[in-house]
Amino acid sequence: MLSSFKITRRPSRPIQVGKVAVGGNAPISVQSMTNTDTCNVADTVAQIQALQNVGADIVRVAVPTLEAAEAFGKIKKRVNIPLVADIHFDYRIALKVAELGVDCLRINPGNIGREDRVRAVVDCAKDKNIPIRIGVNAGSLEKDLQKKYGEPTADALVESALRHIEILDRLNFPDFKISLKASEVFMTVAAYRKLATQIEQPLHLGITEAGGFRAGAVKSAIGLGMLLADGIGDTIRVSLAADPVEEIKVGFDILKSLHLRQKGINLIACPSCSRQNFDVIKTVNELESRLEDILQPLDVAIMGCVVNGPGEARETHIAITGGTPNNLLYINGKPEHKVKNENLVDELEQKIRALVLQK
Repeated sequence: MLSSFKITRRPSRPIQVGKVAVGGNAPISVQSMTNTDTCNVADTVAQIQALQNVGADIVRVAVPTLEAAEAFGKIKKRVNIPLVADIHFDYRIALKVAELGVDCLRINPGNIGREDRVRAVVDCAKDKNIPIRIGVNAGSLEKDLQKKYGEPTADALVESALRHIEILDRLNFPDFKISLKASEVFMTVAAYRKLATQIEQPLHLGITEAGGFRAGAVKSAIGLGMLLADGIGDTIRVSLAADPVEEIKVGFDILKSLHLRQKGINLIACPSCSRQNFDVIKTVNELESRLEDILQPLDVAIMGCVVNGPGEARETHIAITGGTPNNLLYINGKPEHKVKNENLVDELEQKIRALVLQK
């Protein structure tokens, strides 16, 4: 069930983060960041694999020390998803992870230090075809910009970004993407909209420090949704004070809602009311839990009664509508057979998995 509305994306210069293209005509990628101790290789690898299992395209790993850089090299050998190394201040760490196979460097050229150190990192990135991500954050703006603007603003974020970009331009390094993040939605949106008209590079979207799972998901959906609907954005990270796996799930839910990426089950469910013939909430929660491993796009409608149920059912791959005495199962928009409440979840899972195999 697709809307006739189509988003026209902002043209951008593509870069390559390992096997994943970012920008240009590439699909908008979804990424997260590990929160394990990077020096704990086993735990970090396990978390990266968990993120990959729910569809992550790219994973960022904090590398604050040279010891963590050594661990990063071991991690890189044990996973097959592009990894971004998150580095601040010490240019030697960037050089080390570049030697160990990093797919992208997250640095701010302005805080690496002297010109020769920045040049060393950029020359190394050029030599190894490693792109750079510039990350501007409202919480760490330069002191002179804090003084100039008095507080974080969209203009301050953009001015900070242009400073870092100028350094890379001067060193003839165009292969970068950039983020302009704040926890305030309107500030973030205004900053991205302004910068999007001034550069050709891909934009990494995010509402930083968005909060816990529920509040963070809502803020991210609003902020990222506004930008994505404008055609702005080439890769996204939903920042939640929650399991990073949830960031990937919410990210794909945002893209699915805008018809920008289709991955996994798209569950359409009524909000539940006294007309329901079965427990809609329990059924939806159970199916979401059971079907997390399915990454193939599929529309599934869980409708508790016959008021709106048949209309939704005709537009989906698989649907159930509540009825008396039994519920009615639809496959590819056509009614198939009746299903009792006690068999409902098992029957739906079986039919969904069978349809996935057929596709």
